[in-house]
Amino acid sequence: MTANAHRVHYTFREYLAHEAVSNVKHEYLDGQIYAMAGGTPSHAALASAVAGQLYSQLRAGPCRSYSSDLRVRVIATGLATYPDVTIVCGERELDPEDKNTVTNPTLVVEVLSPSTEEYDRGEKLEHYRRIPALRQVVFVSHDARRLEVWTRGEGDRWTCLEVGDGGVADLGSVGGRLDVREVYEASL
Repeated sequence: MTANAHRVHYTFREYLAHEAVSNVKHEYLDGQIYAMAGGTPSHAALASAVAGQLYSQLRAGPCRSYSSDLRVRVIATGLATYPDVTIVCGERELDPEDKNTVTNPTLVVEVLSPSTEEYDRGEKLEHYRRIPALRQVVFVSHDARRLEVWTRGEGDRWTCLEVGDGGVADLGSVGGRLDVREVYEASL
């Protein structure tokens, strides 16, 4: 490949067509399609443990929990991605170009991995912060029994609270909580 090689630019519709026939999930940003990292059994177990705790707490209320099969799009930046767990409160707002993509998550959960941790905590978090409906982002550590909860407050200010083993993370945005010990014990 030469330095002057033409870079392919995909439209969001082309990305959606690609996703429809792919057996691997991809993120979309700035006309580029990026394969998402494959998960490990530990990663899958942590995501499942979080979803399980939240499902039982939210099932009778206005919020609904979704697995990593739900695509979320940040309209302000164009990022389309699949958080490990997504909570939408109230009616789902769908992307104008795709009825299977939501644009109004209230809370997203990302299970960190060594290969994606820097991106998730940095650039991806900045994209998420541009979602008007989003109230909380939870990062689940891959190497310690710890949750990192980012919460949008007054004046669109975000604060971070780390909750360690033995602690309980308050997810007031959805009326739920995550017991750190239960998340990690269920994932063994």
